[in-house]
Amino acid sequence: MKRALFSLLPAVCVLLSSIVGCGRPASDTVRRPADHYTVPLEKVRGGDPFVLADASDSTYYLYTTGGGGKVRARASKDLAYWTEPFVVMEFDSLHWAGNRAASWAAEVHEYKGKYYLFTTSHNDQVIEHIEGRYDIPRRATQIYVADSPRGPFRDFTGNRQHTPMEWASLDGTLWVEEGVPYMVFCHEWLQTVDGTMELVRLPDDLGVPTERPVTLFHASDAPWSREMLSIGEKTYGLDLGGNVTDGPFVFRTQTGRLGMLWSSWGSQRYAMGVAYSESGKIAGPWVQEDEAIYKTNGGHGMLFRTFDGRLMMSLHWEDPADERPFRKPMFIEMDDSGDRLTVKENPTDKEE
Repeated sequence: MKRALFSLLPAVCVLLSSIVGCGRPASDTVRRPADHYTVPLEKVRGGDPFVLADASDSTYYLYTTGGGGKVRARASKDLAYWTEPFVVMEFDSLHWAGNRAASWAAEVHEYKGKYYLFTTSHNDQVIEHIEGRYDIPRRATQIYVADSPRGPFRDFTGNRQHTPMEWASLDGTLWVEEGVPYMVFCHEWLQTVDGTMELVRLPDDLGVPTERPVTLFHASDAPWSREMLSIGEKTYGLDLGGNVTDGPFVFRTQTGRLGMLWSSWGSQRYAMGVAYSESGKIAGPWVQEDEAIYKTNGGHGMLFRTFDGRLMMSLHWEDPADERPFRKPMFIEMDDSGDRLTVKENPTDKEE
């Protein structure tokens, strides 16, 4: 008999400013959790789950996609039980995306003694009209800074985005190589048709880039990736063909091999694959694995190490059996001891 995934918790796998007012700090009474860890992971909803294992207070922080002009997080001591969500940043009406801005793919990285929030927002401004496709909105990743993973995060760029103004971009993530910070992000398939993964060098303070991005690879480069119309997927109810790049996360195996998790559509809907850099450098060239590492309607993954030394992959998934499917965080224990990232054990195959 198959064992329910969340019954394994928390063992092998757990189912799961320059301009005043821009990135306005949340008030202490709102943003600080009571630190009551009462919400089991299986009750948590949210897409694009990013976990920061913060050694300063031995606490895991979970950031997910959200909206309503607020970026929220949860805290946990064991990955099994979490606090109620608390606000780590509020958007103001002076922000380029407005005070009701969405926050896609929120993730927090510690860098040079500060905490940096990467998140994607958009507004109603049309930056390009493509005949037969869709009006392309202003969509961009911007970085914010705080002294704590609990925020309050604030603007430090003068309300300027970190991705090109004329691009619809999303899902920026941090990578530091030989002391140089870079951002890897997606140039959205709605605008490019064949989505790309992009690399841009950041200033040492993670401010707005002064260099142009370079393309690392296209979505169609991966054998496991599927063109949307080929699997019957619609966008905004329309038949808009294309190949998606989504959710990059860069890592090294214990042997030093440089890899990247990223997501697209696969044969079983949303999926996640791995690419590896032949040079061992972030500039690549990047070679795609033939098969997705996660195939069954889940993706947008990242890796973190638990305080007891286990490597975990965080991703979201949807259960098609649910009456009203919604995105749920899932944690899977991984193995990076060799040259390839592998699943240590698939708990859905574990017998009673």
